[in-house]
Order: sequence, then structure tokens, then C-alpha cells
Amino acid sequence: MMNSETENKYWTLRYEEQRTGWDIGYPSTPLKTYIDQLEDKSIKILIPGAGNAYEAEYLFSKGFKNVDILDISKLPLDEFKVRLPEFPQNQLRLANFFEFSGEYDLILEQTFFCSFEPSDENRNNYAKKMTELLTKKGKLVGLWFDMPLIKNTDKRPFGGTKADYLKYLNPFFDVKYFERCYNSISERQGKELFGVFIKK
Repeated sequence: MMNSETENKYWTLRYEEQRTGWDIGYPSTPLKTYIDQLEDKSIKILIPGAGNAYEAEYLFSKGFKNVDILDISKLPLDEFKVRLPEFPQNQLRLANFFEFSGEYDLILEQTFFCSFEPSDENRNNYAKKMTELLTKKGKLVGLWFDMPLIKNTDKRPFGGTKADYLKYLNPFFDVKYFERCYNSISERQGKELFGVFIKK
């Protein structure tokens, strides 16, 4: 299990030093496209490892009010408050994902899986925790990096292949869709998988 204090320090330092190469400054096209086809605005949504949470800001602007933003570092949550002061502060959750509790209809994955040390334990715990946080037939939807896994822990985000990810997800989810992303931003073309998984 990841150490909360160590992870908090790591990610806070990344934000302080502005080493946030994953941050594109707006909602990623694949998730925006998925959000645009959602009709029920009452569903409860979680975005773990949300960082600057552009997808949450977009959801809020579209009328989705039951959106929780989860991050292990206080810094991006504080910056989000400044950027969107009307967003309910009790829906900004400062916690370690693996120690967090709640119940959601939809969890949006923005390469969060690829952000932590890729041990079998962590990746199994991720899949198990996702099912614990989802309602019956709840959905895990989002993006996973499609690139070789590098064990060097200084080289976050970590990648993997479709087969790698399914090894961890298949025991807990039915796969509705999981393919190379057709509408990635230009810098990530050919490097992302988009998936829709339904809790078993």
C-alpha cells in the first residue's frame, strides 16, 4: 500500500516545481466527448487523482453537481478553489485514494492508474478499490497510457499495455469497450487507451 505522506510530498513538490507535463490545461478530448453524451446529470461522479480537475470544471459547467474531486495533494485542490469558487468545497476531497470511502455511479479515470508505482499489489488494490467505490453496475471510464512499462520510479507516469491492464481489471469488471483512443490530443496520439468498464 502506498504511503500517504510520501505520496503527498512527491505530488506537492511536482506541483510546486511545475513539473506537471501531464497537465494540458483543459479537459482531455476523449473525456469531454464522453461527458457530452451523458444525459443523467444527477449521477454521482468521482475523479480520483484529479490534479487541476479540468474535467470536473467542465462537468460543473454542464450542470453536473454531484462531482467529487479527489487528490492526495492539497495544492491543486486549493488552486481549483481559486479558479472555481462556486464549486462546493465539501466536494473537494483531500485523501489517499486507497483509504477513501464513498459510493459513485461513475468514476472518471484520467491516467490516474498510471501515476503510482506499478507493483502488482498497487494495481490489484486499484481495481479492487474502484469496485468498492462504485454502485451496483457502476462504471469506470477513462484513459490509460498505452506505452511500455518502465520500472524506473522517477519516470512517472507509468505505462502498460491493454493486456497488462486487463489482467487487473477483468476479475472485477465487465469490459464494455477498451481500445486505442481515436480522439487523443495530438501529443498523445497512439499512446492512450479509452475504456468503459462496468462493475461485476
